[in-house]
Amino acid sequence: MSTSQSLLIRHAEIILPNGESMIGDVLTQGRQIIQLGQEITNASPSHEIDARGLTLLPGVIDPQVHFREPGLEHKEDLFTASCACAKGGVTSFLEMPNTRPLTISQSALDDKLQRAASKCLVNYGFFIGATGDNLPDLLSASPTPGIKVFMGSMHGQLLVSQEEVLEAIFAQGNRLIAVHAEDQARINQRKQEFAGIEDPAIHSQIQDNQAALLATQLALKLSKKYQRRLHILHMSTAEEAELLRHDKPSWVTAEVTPQHLLLNTSAYATIGSLAQMNPPLRSPHDNEVLWQALRDGIIDFIATDHAPHTLAEKAQTYPNTPSGMPGVETSLLLMLTAAMAGKCTVAQVVQWMSKAVAVAYGIPNKGEISPGYDADLVLVDLKNYREVKREEVLSKCGWSPFEGWNLTGWPVITIVGGEVVYDHGRLNTQVRGQALTFL
Repeated sequence: MSTSQSLLIRHAEIILPNGESMIGDVLTQGRQIIQLGQEITNASPSHEIDARGLTLLPGVIDPQVHFREPGLEHKEDLFTASCACAKGGVTSFLEMPNTRPLTISQSALDDKLQRAASKCLVNYGFFIGATGDNLPDLLSASPTPGIKVFMGSMHGQLLVSQEEVLEAIFAQGNRLIAVHAEDQARINQRKQEFAGIEDPAIHSQIQDNQAALLATQLALKLSKKYQRRLHILHMSTAEEAELLRHDKPSWVTAEVTPQHLLLNTSAYATIGSLAQMNPPLRSPHDNEVLWQALRDGIIDFIATDHAPHTLAEKAQTYPNTPSGMPGVETSLLLMLTAAMAGKCTVAQVVQWMSKAVAVAYGIPNKGEISPGYDADLVLVDLKNYREVKREEVLSKCGWSPFEGWNLTGWPVITIVGGEVVYDHGRLNTQVRGQALTFL
């Protein structure tokens, strides 16, 4: 979009940065929001949207996704994933390093950035992965939101499970470290204990609450020793939430996924291996404690951990079934439906899915509807409910763990950088997002 092009959104219910709402108008110019008011009359926009009856939110920033490119494009690629993002109201994402080749060097990071520039409909950023022997890259690779450390549930170079190796990473530099916190030694031990069981529900016992707690305790210990910026990815247990409730330094943040809030081990009985992910689904008690921690600010924001696999891969026999599920198309709907049910407020959803992510990762001019901020926006319908249907899924994997769920808050129009990328079910695949910057 040229800087002369503008967009006027009229009569929307706008969620303001202070959490309040107003019926009003928003004017964008180029990639930025330039005016906000009850009625904007002094504009001659290139394009106008009548948003009567719709709610205007900042675009979602999903801070943990696995989009599979390069190397695993049969499951997903940057184009298909960014289409799914646009449909789900996700206007920016941070993607993880476990692709093929691994994103563990500047050259691999540059390759991903070039791929994204040519095919991503939304904005993008890419983590650099820690291997234990790529410390120079961890200190210098740019631009990146931070260092991803797999403390468990990984194999090969990206598994960094030994305390002395972890300590070397925490001890040098000041870049954010995001950890997948599961204790690999405990997982290995419990795999032997439960060997031969083919029911995927055993996954939640093998990678149990204690495995998550042990790793989070270690990461927190190292973070406190070096006062190192730490982010705990996809927190899944009541024990971890209570640990942080009593011991959370100001430089530590944590996230939770919608599935760890809304699904539990009962899902194995209905959707089988489609419920298998890392860390696994937990008990209804864990669901409730995580919800409370989120509402209380112990957990800072929401991520999807979008990690698609094909239905054929998921149809294998456990433990050969891969862990992971898609999420970018449903995360906003799930959280807004929870808000409508009284679990939280719409303003809290905005905080958890937009503003808090931008603040945590130092992403400038994202996450709120204010003049000077980027025009990454989503208009949602909070008045109607409809089902999640497999045939409507845009992710290449072609399924959702939330099929059949009746949800509200479906995006009607998604805007990236002032351009309409999704409009009443239609994608504009000519739109391109931009590489995110991190302060």
